[in-house]
Amino acid sequence: MLNKKLFIVVNVDWFFLSHRLPIALAAKEEGYDVTIISSATGRSSEIIAHGLNFIEAPFTRSGTNIFQEVSLIRFLKRIYKLHQPDIIHHVTLKPSIYGSLAAREAGIRNVVNAISGLGYNFTADRKGIKQIAINMLLKRSFRNDWLQFIFQNPDDVNLFKQAGLVKNANQIHIIKGSGVDLSAFPYSAESLGGMLRVLLPARMLYDKGVVEFVSAAKSLKSKYNGRVCFDLAGDIDIHNPAAITEVELNAFLDSPYINWIGFKKEIAQVLSDHHIVVLPSYREGLPKSLIEACAIGRPVITTNAPGCKECVIENYNGFLVPVKDHLLLAQNIAKLIDDS
Repeated sequence: MLNKKLFIVVNVDWFFLSHRLPIALAAKEEGYDVTIISSATGRSSEIIAHGLNFIEAPFTRSGTNIFQEVSLIRFLKRIYKLHQPDIIHHVTLKPSIYGSLAAREAGIRNVVNAISGLGYNFTADRKGIKQIAINMLLKRSFRNDWLQFIFQNPDDVNLFKQAGLVKNANQIHIIKGSGVDLSAFPYSAESLGGMLRVLLPARMLYDKGVVEFVSAAKSLKSKYNGRVCFDLAGDIDIHNPAAITEVELNAFLDSPYINWIGFKKEIAQVLSDHHIVVLPSYREGLPKSLIEACAIGRPVITTNAPGCKECVIENYNGFLVPVKDHLLLAQNIAKLIDDS
């Protein structure tokens, strides 16, 4: 008997490796023939090295060319019809929208959509032609009772229910985040003495609260310069509409007080080397970086925003602040700095 086929469809290869690789490997262990469908940024060889199949798909994350978007849906429909997977697992919003349309056209009904955050178009109450078009696509794609949905926080569930995007309550499941392997992110004691280090671990996007983090740090400089440093750890993501350019980012820096240390593959070690983790994001599914910080044993300051607030019990493992409020952010950072 042939192994059952599982397709995991993701925007980009690096996101699969950072957020969904353990699921794929667990399915493989259970005997599934697992194929990853994604755009390729040079990391597909890592996916294949794990014994997984890989099909490159023409995902463009900005999604501004209607002909490219239609071509992507047709591509997915053709692949689904050709291979007839037993289960399709779409990860993040765009693959879920387009993939659900393609699966319906291909006659495949075993579809799981993991909505791990609603992304740029649902952040900061953006409203425009693009948002209207996305809402129309959502209604066309998701109003099928054979779809299953995984959300990471109750705010996103309520938004989908209020918009009438899911037909039945039994289609909805909440799994809070992508999880953390505690053997890879073990608790570690904070280093004592020397510089106290504050970390923002995220892609360099305005929506991650980079400006608020830098503004808070600068407001505290007169008090803490020489004793504390603030580090930004993450890639520049030029394909995201909220991207911060390298020129803009360098203008924010104030080395050695405020530093950009770039993308770090060994993020567990980076978290261990820091004392406080800050993510002033405007909206998330449920940020993996904060779960990792909690696993390592670091206090967290984040926003009272969907997804972020799920990671903090106030005054227990950290503090919550309003979105875009760098002054309150600074106050709470100072509170932690002064309280060993």
